Amino acid sequence: MIQIGDKMPYFEANDQNGNIVKSTDFAGKKVIIYFYPKDNTPGCTAEACNLRDNYEALQAQGYLVVGISKDSVSSHKKFEQNYQLPFTLLSDNTTALLQEFGAWGEKKRYGKTTVGTLRKTFIFDETGTLVRIIEKVDTKNHAAQIL
Repeated sequence: MIQIGDKMPYFEANDQNGNIVKSTDFAGKKVIIYFYPKDNTPGCTAEACNLRDNYEALQAQGYLVVGISKDSVSSHKKFEQNYQLPFTLLSDNTTALLQEFGAWGEKKRYGKTTVGTLRKTFIFDETGTLVRIIEKVDTKNHAAQIL
């Protein structure tokens, strides 16, 4: 699990268009990586749309936005198209990235304990250093939490 002060781990994953994205593609850029449970669900849609609606403000601060879930490339493509999402969505169907970032684990839903994606956001500076982790994401106001 990565912590504040750590460098972004090296990874490769497919985006919603089937292209391979590498963490090294983000060199020299400020990056917001947000992990979310599932495309086209109410909370995840609210979060993605809030980031979309505030995308210009995030870009003005120099941020790239990357969403990651274990959904498939085709699911991400539909999610992007349904909500006109202007940012990259990466597929982590093996959960390797989710686990490496500490965004996979036990959670309680409706009184039951399950294992799955933990909604978390990681903010990296231009040097690739982790400067902030948001563990209690407000899906409807996530951009404000970041900014």
